[in-house]
Amino acid sequence: MITRIWRGWTTLSNASAYEKLLLSEIFTGIAARNIRGYRGISLCKREVGDEVEFVTIMWFDALDAVREFAGENYEVAVVPAKARALLAHFDPVSAHYQTIVEPPSSL
Repeated sequence: MITRIWRGWTTLSNASAYEKLLLSEIFTGIAARNIRGYRGISLCKREVGDEVEFVTIMWFDALDAVREFAGENYEVAVVPAKARALLAHFDPVSAHYQTIVEPPSSL
């Protein structure tokens, strides 16, 4: 299993709108793609000074599934235009890890 981790930051004033966009459009859009080997996504956030940091954690069975999600250059961040409009800055690439302990089955 592969864990994909990515971070983006918003201003305090954009944090609520960004979180809503992720939960109501972006995450459901990813699920609707029915990518074979996609296991799910988790969202974390924290306030850091005058920004809010968001972390997405995604799970895939293998790198082939990651490539189906992100393209051949799978390390490049996948950030839709609506999300970019709300972000102050973001990691241009995602980190990929071999998963040692799988996420809880509730995901």
